[in-house]
Amino acid sequence: MPPKTRVTKEKIISAAIEVVRNSGFENFNTRAVSAQLRCSTQPVMYHFSTIDNLKKAVYRQADRMHSEYMMNIPPGQNPILGIGLNYIRFAVDEPQLFRFLFQSGLAEENSLMEMVDSEELLPVLSVMQKGAGLSMKKTRDIFITVAMFAHGYASIIANNHLEFDEKLIAEHLERTWNGAVLAAEQEDKNEETV
Repeated sequence: MPPKTRVTKEKIISAAIEVVRNSGFENFNTRAVSAQLRCSTQPVMYHFSTIDNLKKAVYRQADRMHSEYMMNIPPGQNPILGIGLNYIRFAVDEPQLFRFLFQSGLAEENSLMEMVDSEELLPVLSVMQKGAGLSMKKTRDIFITVAMFAHGYASIIANNHLEFDEKLIAEHLERTWNGAVLAAEQEDKNEETV
């Protein structure tokens, strides 16, 4: 019977997450992952035949981590605002992973609408829809507005150009949310009069 593999795919992905977390996606390569694992590059290349395959696997794991982080909403908080604040907090707590997810060019979606329609976002939209008591169409429209606002804040923070002021950002998110809701309601009224 052959010996069990010591370095598994899961261990490689975890090590790669640490490389990105500590050194940034710019320094993410097979040698850095192997050094994190304290092994040669052979086990990494055995499980992932190319660095692109490894990057895609690590990207998917980082995306799952990001989604779980966003969904950790305190009870009683508006889910859209809670998810928006968590999105920004992720950039504060995990700036390198945030940059890897949103500034590395590895996202599979090529447009905002592809992102909003992606299967991975459905659980987030469902929580928002249920918590806000809106139709899925309205939820998606409002989500896009709030998400773009939150993404701007998070990107600036992740690139060390802005301090995280949770109270101020929460106030701005609330205004953005209220404005998006008013716009959605106005669109409904305009459609009813046509």
